[in-house]
Amino acid sequence: MSIKIVNCFVLISCCFLVAAWAGNFYQDFQITWGDGRAKILENGQLLTLSLDKPSGSGFQSKNEYLFGKIDMQLKLVPGNSAGTVTAYYLSSKGATWDEIDYEFLGNLSGQPYILHTNVFTQGKGNREQQFYLWFDPTKDFHTYSVLWNPQSIIFSVDGTPIRVFKNLESKGVAFPKNQAMRIYSSLWNADDWATRGGLVKTDWSQAPFTASYRNFNAQACVWTSKGSSCSQNQAWYRQSLDSTGQARLRWVQKNYMIYNYCTDAKRFPQGFPPECSLA
Repeated sequence: MSIKIVNCFVLISCCFLVAAWAGNFYQDFQITWGDGRAKILENGQLLTLSLDKPSGSGFQSKNEYLFGKIDMQLKLVPGNSAGTVTAYYLSSKGATWDEIDYEFLGNLSGQPYILHTNVFTQGKGNREQQFYLWFDPTKDFHTYSVLWNPQSIIFSVDGTPIRVFKNLESKGVAFPKNQAMRIYSSLWNADDWATRGGLVKTDWSQAPFTASYRNFNAQACVWTSKGSSCSQNQAWYRQSLDSTGQARLRWVQKNYMIYNYCTDAKRFPQGFPPECSLA
């Protein structure tokens, strides 16, 4: 892995490295659980997670980030993946954590995966949006991206935006901007809720279930201490959706969104969260 240091600001021994690199899993990540079920292969260019009845597996990034554009290619569990969840997310720590979530909910063979997204701010989530995908995510690798800057969080799949969470702090809506986050991923059994609300259970005769990862790429502010601020000279730091991106977002949300917390009146009888009307 070669790291290009773009900017470094030193404020009382506090420093952010604004770096861009194509990743190597040995250097960028560490396997955190699974007792050998997670493997780094092909000289660090491929990582696989496996799930069987005794255990799933997971990994996390060695670095923490505060703002950046994070890309990862995933190929999801093929065949009958009902009951399994492949989670890929950024998260800080503590009781008032921030989190940016992708979760891929498995399904019976021939039935579509559900892509579940959520944003937590200061420990509060309940901002779920769910989508079908316009391709089979088990046949090949596809790129799942998070663009996180002070203006917004943009979720994208193969470069197509599917969700935007805007910074509406001026309207009283919390936004993740002060807590550095690590990247986490795991493959685990969630058959009590993942597929049709838990009606379809994991078929362990199909185990082991395996998800694969490659081509991690980060243009991001690597957090090395506290108290600094990020360079504003990088294009991603100011990036927002142009008219083409907005049109693609509308296309996805019209044709592939299957759940939006901002339209679930039964869930919010006292009124929708404020960002639903402000965004």
